[in-house]
Amino acid sequence: MPAIVGAIKINSIGNSSVMNVGDVFQIAPVSTAKTFAGAGSFNTGNGLRIFNNQSVTNSYDVDTIDSVNIGNA
Repeated sequence: MPAIVGAIKINSIGNSSVMNVGDVFQIAPVSTAKTFAGAGSFNTGNGLRIFNNQSVTNSYDVDTIDSVNIGNA
């Protein structure tokens, strides 16, 4: 089924990013990363008003492997 896409706004695309508009069968990452950030860190948009009175980020992680991308080309 064809996709109907309205207006989109792209500010930037990173080096290892994937951008797709419309129909797609499969998108697979070739790299993974773990990022820790506090509340309101990745909010994007025009005219945002964010109020975070307290923000605590727990970065303690005992896992050795979180994301596996073996076999993605």
